[in-house]
Amino acid sequence: MSSAPAADGPLVVGVDSSTQSTKVLVVDAATGRVVASGQAPHSVSSGVARESDPEEWWNALCAALEQCGSAAREVAAVAVGGQQHGLVTLDARSRPVRPALLWNDVRSAGQARTLVDRLGGPKAWAERVGSVPGPSFTVTKWAWLSEHEPEAARATAAVRLPHDYLTERLTGSGTTDRGDASGTGWWASGTEAYDEEILGLVGLDPELLPRVVRPGEVAGTVRGSGELPFSKGTLVAPGTGDNAAAALGLGLRPGTPVLSLGTSGTVYAVSRRRPADPTGTVAGFADARGDWLPLACTLNCTQAVDRVAALLSLDREAVEAGSSVTLLPYLDGERTPDLPHASGLLHGLRHDTTAGQLLQAAYDGAVHSLLGALDLVLEADADRSAPLLLIGGGARGTAWQDTVRRLSGRPVQVPEARELVALGAAAQAAGILTGEDPAAVARRWGTAEGPVLPPVERDESALARIAGVVSDAAPLLGSAGHEDARP
Repeated sequence: MSSAPAADGPLVVGVDSSTQSTKVLVVDAATGRVVASGQAPHSVSSGVARESDPEEWWNALCAALEQCGSAAREVAAVAVGGQQHGLVTLDARSRPVRPALLWNDVRSAGQARTLVDRLGGPKAWAERVGSVPGPSFTVTKWAWLSEHEPEAARATAAVRLPHDYLTERLTGSGTTDRGDASGTGWWASGTEAYDEEILGLVGLDPELLPRVVRPGEVAGTVRGSGELPFSKGTLVAPGTGDNAAAALGLGLRPGTPVLSLGTSGTVYAVSRRRPADPTGTVAGFADARGDWLPLACTLNCTQAVDRVAALLSLDREAVEAGSSVTLLPYLDGERTPDLPHASGLLHGLRHDTTAGQLLQAAYDGAVHSLLGALDLVLEADADRSAPLLLIGGGARGTAWQDTVRRLSGRPVQVPEARELVALGAAAQAAGILTGEDPAAVARRWGTAEGPVLPPVERDESALARIAGVVSDAAPLLGSAGHEDARP
């Protein structure tokens, strides 16, 4: 196999282990140039349960690195960015006890409500943890597992998040970082430590949890199992959750708003202030650097809109304007607004409604949920005229861009860099080599550079119409599918 292209600096690897696949970038730490890349899929169960075998993530990582050829053998450091919230249970031999419960598995909605009440209500959770846990959070998933699969819970000798699992396979030791730990519900943002009272509520021994590595600290070194091309002793950075990794990949400064269009949709911004939203709309996550990452997330974004396009036998760009139809694409329940048992809802259908207008309504419904949370994410003194950074798989789609501009009334900037989660992980890996702030590394690489699309007049009538339908239908949406959601 040919040798790797000449690099100006040491090579680093950034990993993005997402819901559907694992992507790998080999990056020149000096310039940010992507020297090699690879990608391999893994599967997710269908139906109410959203589960995945962690062994598939490892196999996908190995396959993706193999595609990188000789470049992967010259790497000096590696970091893993991974999907947040997932519950990975390992036995005494570090093997999965059962498939991981993923972030978009909503079976623990009942446990979430119970836990919120037991600790004193939403305000108490927000002040203590930074977030009000819903069914996405790991703490609720452990509570569900303990109640419905007690034998699996008893067999568990270690509890990990998805990025923790892969990092531990690399190093042999259990570690996590503050960014990913802040999405569990058992890491308190006020003390930046595991909360033993919350762990007691769900019957989880803190000894089963990984050590929280500080920003900039080396998590370990590659143990040289022979499955990967890395040399034994290659440095392993702490890694982090996918949204915190993307924030690193963009080199975000405080107050810059991000709207990410992927399987889920997210809005977030780096903040110097610790968030505590008692409504639960904004999750008060930590970032991977020492600041905070207030974030709101929807379960239904590009995948839901693509499903509507497929049902209508349309290309995803085949939208048409000019209709008052409203479509709430809550195909997997919804997190924002908090309707875990909801299903999709269509309102205002008429004889002259076209398929393209229905598709546009799906885009509108998905974007409306995200923009509704944006003002809560941004600090009161944030510049509301600053461009929205639009990232994720949908960011380059014209229909997505136009919908965000029309419903936000803001300019939109689309970074030219792709695979920002993997780039952020690579920037973190570069940071432990050079001692730099990884966000400063990404800014040096110019990862956020890209065209700015000018603002258009905000479509206030569409926003009001959709908000009205959400409000009127909330009782129905809240109960939809409740019986089907039970195990």
